[in-house]
Amino acid sequence: MDMFAVDDEVAQWEAALLPLRGPARLPVLVPLAWHLRQRDTGRAVELASEGLQLLQATALAPDEMQLIAARLQLVHGEARWLAGELDAAAAIVEQAYQQLCSLGDHQGCADAHWLRAWIAIDRGEHRRGEDELELMASAAGQVGDEQRIAVADAANARWAVLHDLAAAERRWGQRFAADPQSHHPAVSAWIYDYHGLAASQHSDYGGAARYYIHCYETALETGQLRVAITAAINIGLNFTILNDHHSALEWMQSALDLARPTGWPRSIGACLMHTADTMRRLGRLDATEELLQEALQILTPLAGARSYANALSYLGDLALDKNDYGAALDAFRRMEQRADALQQADFQSIARRGQAHALCYLERPQEALQMAHHAVELAAGQSNLVNHVAALRVLSEIHRRHPLPPPAGMTEQNATLHYLHQALEVASGINGYTLPGDLHDALGREYAQAGDYAKAYQSAQAAAAAREKIHSQEATNRAIAMQVHHQTEHARAEGMHHRELAASEARRAEILQQTSATLERLSAIGQEITIHLDAGAVFQALNRHVQALLAADTFAIYLCDAGGDTVSRAFGIENGRALPANTIAVDNPRANSARCLRERREIYVEEAGPDDIFLAPGSQLMVSALYVPLLVGERALGVMTVQARHARAYGERERLIFRTLCAYGAIALDNADAYRQLQDAQTQLVSQEKLAALGSLMAGVAHELNTPIGNSLLIASTLAQKTEELEAQVNGPGLRRSELAGYLADARKAHELVMRGLTSAADLVNSFKQVAVDRTTEQRRVFQLQQVSHEVIATMMNRVRAANHRIEIDVPELISMDSYPGPFGQVIANFINNALLHAFGRDRSGTMWLRAALPADNRVLVTFGDNGGGIAPEHMSRIFDPFFTTKLGQGGSGLGLSISYNIVTSLLGGHISVHSSRDGTIFTLDLPLTAPEHQIAAATQIYN
Repeated sequence: MDMFAVDDEVAQWEAALLPLRGPARLPVLVPLAWHLRQRDTGRAVELASEGLQLLQATALAPDEMQLIAARLQLVHGEARWLAGELDAAAAIVEQAYQQLCSLGDHQGCADAHWLRAWIAIDRGEHRRGEDELELMASAAGQVGDEQRIAVADAANARWAVLHDLAAAERRWGQRFAADPQSHHPAVSAWIYDYHGLAASQHSDYGGAARYYIHCYETALETGQLRVAITAAINIGLNFTILNDHHSALEWMQSALDLARPTGWPRSIGACLMHTADTMRRLGRLDATEELLQEALQILTPLAGARSYANALSYLGDLALDKNDYGAALDAFRRMEQRADALQQADFQSIARRGQAHALCYLERPQEALQMAHHAVELAAGQSNLVNHVAALRVLSEIHRRHPLPPPAGMTEQNATLHYLHQALEVASGINGYTLPGDLHDALGREYAQAGDYAKAYQSAQAAAAAREKIHSQEATNRAIAMQVHHQTEHARAEGMHHRELAASEARRAEILQQTSATLERLSAIGQEITIHLDAGAVFQALNRHVQALLAADTFAIYLCDAGGDTVSRAFGIENGRALPANTIAVDNPRANSARCLRERREIYVEEAGPDDIFLAPGSQLMVSALYVPLLVGERALGVMTVQARHARAYGERERLIFRTLCAYGAIALDNADAYRQLQDAQTQLVSQEKLAALGSLMAGVAHELNTPIGNSLLIASTLAQKTEELEAQVNGPGLRRSELAGYLADARKAHELVMRGLTSAADLVNSFKQVAVDRTTEQRRVFQLQQVSHEVIATMMNRVRAANHRIEIDVPELISMDSYPGPFGQVIANFINNALLHAFGRDRSGTMWLRAALPADNRVLVTFGDNGGGIAPEHMSRIFDPFFTTKLGQGGSGLGLSISYNIVTSLLGGHISVHSSRDGTIFTLDLPLTAPEHQIAAATQIYN
């Protein structure tokens, strides 16, 4: 992940995040939170917290989750650092650092070193901060991250300038000699900052301002707001030194405008104190003191930072201007402590120069002299010409006020003139610096007191020329300021342009998100509505969603009647109560619902009067009304209307929602009607199937009865003939004993055969009666499984034998069931019919079997199998589908197994499975011994 990103990239992440929900947000949320950390710190923290919560719901690998969590912790750490909560920031960053290092994320480790460096710097631990920047460059080098390496080096270079300008340029000058624009803008900001600070130390204040302007622009572009604030302050400081206080204040105000909304103490404090110093130079001492006190109060948590030392410097200068030398001495002594701790020569020089000035006026000349010489040495060693000039002027003032021994190598008439001339000589080397007229005035006064009036006159002329030059320089500075303003306005215009683009993109994305969310919600609603196959359920679902999404004081659905001449209110709700049914003629000229249907278009009444809406009986007059036809293709099913008491209740978004609901409603109602028709057709077909099965049962029973009854009839007729012959013998020649005995034997045998045949016929009739009753009434009773199985199979044996097949029964006795014997028998009969029709070839005899077992308490396992050719694999998933058959037109209806499946899984409360191979097919029924309770009439006839 890059360390910094430009505004366009952030805008793209913002737009991409809007439509995302749940863990899907993480891939966009993480980089967005990271790159908003200074652009919008509060939102960055919110996103980071959200990301940490979303991580818990992801299926990412543990290491990846820990890396993301550590990155988001760095966002929290940076927010604490910016807020001045340095200890809390250090703790968070340390925890994230340990985690990142343990997982080998060198970029993450580099970013942790970066934060640790700035926390140390704000504590005043600059040496440690520089060490952390070195570690950052080393970690980034592990993965060849040139951007992070360059940022770390440039930041280290800018701090090195404050320690030792010459050494810093020797080390870093070549490294950053190339045009900064050749780098990524994030790196350019830091390189410009380094060049600006170096130019300031060289007293090239105009050049420094230009570098800082580029730093300001690139820092804003890459979301480095704290750097941008510092750059704006430094631009103001350089204009202050150039005596262009108006431009300086403008830049200070720009910095403050950026800093105030952030709440960052270091940035706000720095803005306030530098603005205060500029106000001091303009002579507005009361305003200066007020700003400085506020700055010091804000910066108190950062008392170790360079900014706090700077504020003490300005506080000392203010006390000198107010002639409060004791306060000035105290401020500069406190500054000296901070400057020595920071090891920054410029502050060390300023602190000692300020103390020397205060000690001079506190009548402590020896101490003042010692401090002033030390300040001169520090400034000269750092080549800081401005500080050098200021220290030399203090030395001249000390000698002017106090009789002290002259300095060694004095070339002028007295020490005051000696040091003033040295100050003039040093100041002449400052590029763009205008010598103040009061320096020449001081020289003129000293020459006049020494009696050298010619030189006094020359000094007076030089003072006048300096003032003239200052006026000219002010004009030049104003030109520079105009250039600066132009560049600033250009930068601001660019920034505003990008922000407007981002805002426009965000608004567009928000609209897209709202539309997407609405469509997504409507899609889910559509699925819910269209899943219903009952018109009443569709009405309720539509009403629920209309009430939730729209202002709906009245909601009604009108459906076309059979002839199409009228529409009737099938559903209506007004103020929470049901509306009575009513019918409207389609040609009614005042009814908007009729007009909507006639014209087949949407009608919207924004603000209705009494004559604009046809008031149906039992309904109230509404102000807004929307009517949409229910269309499926070219067919009109009816009209839906929603109405509200207030005017203009339905904008474009609301009309889109209602239009979509109407489309879903039309499809759902059309499906419900088609399903009703299908149910009617299925009921009729099932009834026909049941009647056909009953007819087949009757034919089988009739065939089975033919044999015993026919045999009995033949025996009876034979016996009648034998009886006639016996009667003729008795009435004729006589009856021998042997003939009577033969007749009795034949009669006894005939009797046995007739009794056996008639008993078999009686048993068949009884079985038929029971099976017929069971089949024609889904009546629940307690029965023996073995008995019912035998009875069912007995009725099918004629077809089984006629096809040259056989069936085996292995059902144990005493399996008692409290269930529905008729539907169970129909399932077994359907299995047998299915096997006869599909399992065996025409010339092949086969075997079927029916078995039962008790595998567990309160359940019975019934299996029916055959050794036929099996079911084709591609047909296995469809065998229970209604109307699926491979023998259409050859005796197969496609309903047998579908009916069996419904009986087993619903009425009998069991499960059905099938296994098939080339060796045959086995159906397995897993049934409860006690069927579940159903709300079924005791004698529901199949004819109903």
